[in-house]
Amino acid sequence: MNHRRTARPTTPLAPVTLDDVRGARKMLAGVARVTAMEGSRYLTQLVGSPVHLKCENLQRTGSFKLRGAYVRIAGLLPEERAAGVVAASAGNHAQGVALASALLGVRATVFMPKGAPLPKISATREYGAEVRLHGQVVDETLAAAQEYARTTGAVFIHPFDHPDIIAGQGTVGLEILEQCPEVRTIVVGMGGGGLAAGIAVAVKALRPDVRIIGVQAAGAAAYPPSLAAGRPVAVELPTTMADGIRVGRPGDVPFAICAELVDEVRTVSEDALSAALLLCLERAKLVVEPAGASPVAALLSDTEGLEGPVVAVLSGGNVDPVLMERVLRHGMAAQGRYLAVRLRLTDRPGALASLLGALSVVDANVLDVSHVRTDPRLGLTEAEVELHLETKGPAHCAEVGQALRDAGYTVIG
Repeated sequence: MNHRRTARPTTPLAPVTLDDVRGARKMLAGVARVTAMEGSRYLTQLVGSPVHLKCENLQRTGSFKLRGAYVRIAGLLPEERAAGVVAASAGNHAQGVALASALLGVRATVFMPKGAPLPKISATREYGAEVRLHGQVVDETLAAAQEYARTTGAVFIHPFDHPDIIAGQGTVGLEILEQCPEVRTIVVGMGGGGLAAGIAVAVKALRPDVRIIGVQAAGAAAYPPSLAAGRPVAVELPTTMADGIRVGRPGDVPFAICAELVDEVRTVSEDALSAALLLCLERAKLVVEPAGASPVAALLSDTEGLEGPVVAVLSGGNVDPVLMERVLRHGMAAQGRYLAVRLRLTDRPGALASLLGALSVVDANVLDVSHVRTDPRLGLTEAEVELHLETKGPAHCAEVGQALRDAGYTVIG
């Protein structure tokens, strides 16, 4: 679903300028990497014009977040640095703040949800921050971090709602214009909106003709209703696998900028996010988290209005291995490359071997077998088998189902 700007913000444009972004870039010299820009032949064929991937998943700490965090902390007064900083994050911002603080010699405390992935917790600690686990969702964690700031005097480093954060993220936009001077469309994921706002400030100042499209997960899309209302509006219980953009309310500062400068906001489904992550891994050989893959999901979902060359910003690559396994399996199933089938057969010696033989004829690779013989739903001579199969696409899935029916098996799911 696509949403164009429908209202101007009720507050004046936030004080983030091209000069601020350029200043941030000087500050980040030798700290943040100038990340690679890679072409994608598959997406180019799909869109019908050149598509490039801006690989912020290869940034230090695995995401763009280091840029804004470093600029924000580097700009603190000496007495503020002495008080230390505090942040709240499920992962990427936490690591960005931790590394930036370590580089600048500032004490950092990071609050993370109790359910945060272990690799992200470990990485944040290894960068030197004190990690405190609090709450089940980021909103609870955020409240705890803000309370800590009030009681200790530590400076709260917001993940997206501050001009310095936005200026730091805007350095991605400067790099895009230098690496792909002919760019016509930039597609970028949006949670609170800090990255999209920063890119928009930099790019629109230098190339107002470039179209900027923000992307949100459909289950956590706060920008469309906010743009319609002309002010930030919260959505209840944002739900998506893309934790990097699972934000219930846009930030005031980035919203004012995005409402003015971002041309369109699109939403993508969980299936599209799964397919995008799988595509990045298989076709581009890049490990990308679901939030980072959201621009690719938008390209897979709708190629309308994508004048090329197109740059899709892969904002991060910090994906939990457990989530990666689940998402990849979901993406494979959506593409017809993974099939779960349940059927009943006669419970006799050799019955399972005969079933597997029927599958070998159609070249279906068996990944897992569950064989149930005792269940009140089954007849005295029946057994139920659930098979997880590796298949070669929707046509092959249909061929497998037909082969089982032709062999006399009753497929029940």
